[in-house]
Amino acid sequence: MKCMLLRRPAPIDSLPLELAEAPDLKPGEQDIVITIRACGVCHTDLHEVEGELEVTRLPVIPGHQIVGVVSAEGPHASRFRTGDRVGVPWLNWVCGECDYCRRGQENLCERARFTGLHTHGGYAQSIVIHEDFAYHLPAGLDDVHTAPLLCAGVIGYRALRLSKARGNRLGLYGFGASAHLVLQIAVHQGCQVYVYSRSDQHRKLAESLGACWTGRAEDSPGVPLDSAIIFAPAGPLVPMALAALGRGGTCALAGIYMSPIPELNYAQSLYHERTLLSVSNSTRRDVEGLLELAARIPLRTEVETFPLDQANQALQLLKQGKVRGAAVLEVS
Repeated sequence: MKCMLLRRPAPIDSLPLELAEAPDLKPGEQDIVITIRACGVCHTDLHEVEGELEVTRLPVIPGHQIVGVVSAEGPHASRFRTGDRVGVPWLNWVCGECDYCRRGQENLCERARFTGLHTHGGYAQSIVIHEDFAYHLPAGLDDVHTAPLLCAGVIGYRALRLSKARGNRLGLYGFGASAHLVLQIAVHQGCQVYVYSRSDQHRKLAESLGACWTGRAEDSPGVPLDSAIIFAPAGPLVPMALAALGRGGTCALAGIYMSPIPELNYAQSLYHERTLLSVSNSTRRDVEGLLELAARIPLRTEVETFPLDQANQALQLLKQGKVRGAAVLEVS
């Protein structure tokens, strides 16, 4: 099968992903093999490719927002049948035995494996995965518009829930693949959404999706926020977002990587019971909840598509902030 392979991390401008041939896949006892149709391109992939995330497996095929159809089943696999349309997200496997797994925090499992990082991912023509970590997909969206739901949508959904934003004033810092989906969920839940972005194009998209105010991070909407989510991996945004919160507000950091956070002034940033928290991965319940909500709202995903062999170019545009919505590789 064809794939885009990372042999060693390097700046994306050096085009580190190479088109390669990999062996055809066979399922284990409870595995399924999926013929991939589309795979979303994520900032996590960029951090991995450029070495900002530790890559413990090399060479590796990145990608973890995967949509495809089941093409083979292991002898003891029973959740899916050949031809079913399925999705694969970031969470690839958990132990199910540790304290975190037993208390419903499998996203924090210390032995967890992640798709496209510890296992080969979706920048390829097929993937093999344990059936418990794949998902039936709603019929309302086509393949390329479904792919961003599987990470951008899921991590945004979890961040929104942890930020305690429901029917109040919510600030979104950075407006890419995840934020444009969170905005729609938040509006559906009755929130007033304030979007902070450097990009005129992104601010216009936010307004078209229902934002009540848009501006740059240094701008003020004139009212205190109840909640905030930071999507951009920029540490200097943290004190700015905390300063924009009213008393009792919560700021959630939705990225897997962030540049250094400046020293915080306790009185200005955290006093009056403001909360700062990070969002780490997601659970299977998060994926199921987001997919159900996406079909019900329904969510509108903005995408730009690229062929598989242009994964480097898609990541370059993502780094430059030039993707409108989400970038998706069309695989087959």
